[in-house]
Amino acid sequence: MNRLILKYGTPVTIAILAVFAWVTSRRIAAGGLGSIDLLAGTAVAVWVTGTVVFIYFWPRITVGGFKRTFVRRGLGGGPIPVNTIYAVPESPSQSALSGSVIATGTDDVLYFGGWLDVGAGPRVLHVPEMHRRYYSVQFTDPTSGANFAYVGKRTTGTAAGDFFLCEPAWRGATPAGMTRIEVPHKEALLIGRAFVADDADRRTAYELAKLVQLTPAPEEHDHE
Repeated sequence: MNRLILKYGTPVTIAILAVFAWVTSRRIAAGGLGSIDLLAGTAVAVWVTGTVVFIYFWPRITVGGFKRTFVRRGLGGGPIPVNTIYAVPESPSQSALSGSVIATGTDDVLYFGGWLDVGAGPRVLHVPEMHRRYYSVQFTDPTSGANFAYVGKRTTGTAAGDFFLCEPAWRGATPAGMTRIEVPHKEALLIGRAFVADDADRRTAYELAKLVQLTPAPEEHDHE
């Protein structure tokens, strides 16, 4: 996320300054308000407009950037298709050397992630038995940037489980033994973390992270 802010921060700032300069020049050309009132009015107009635009578009730019990175470049192992989870074998500091988009954070976790799309039908998130190991999978809404659900030790425990992911309007039955998670706007960014105790534990954590998978929902639940 910080990489995206740095990437788009300059053009966004330039755009705001360009709008400010354009509004000021137009007011001067029209022989409008005096300089103080002109600058104050222009500043308020730009601030209000910029705030609305920022709130509406910024989550789409930043979270959407992950989707573009996943499907085009991946996280080190090549492009990641939509509705696929990829586990990064290296620590965050090692991933930073290859320019990974999630090469941030502490080295006591391994990251995994993917882009979820339930527009064509529900999906199932499977998590393995984690043997009391800390892990989490956060679901981020690309339209607001807010995390709307979590799966992991602190919320759902560490036992193996399956989570039925669907749109809020979905009226089909939730398969027995699965927990339903509604995806507000059909798509979501999934970022996962698995705890690593030390270098000797890294391989075990990686093998567990690879078992976190997205699969199609059972056919009998694809339609109402």
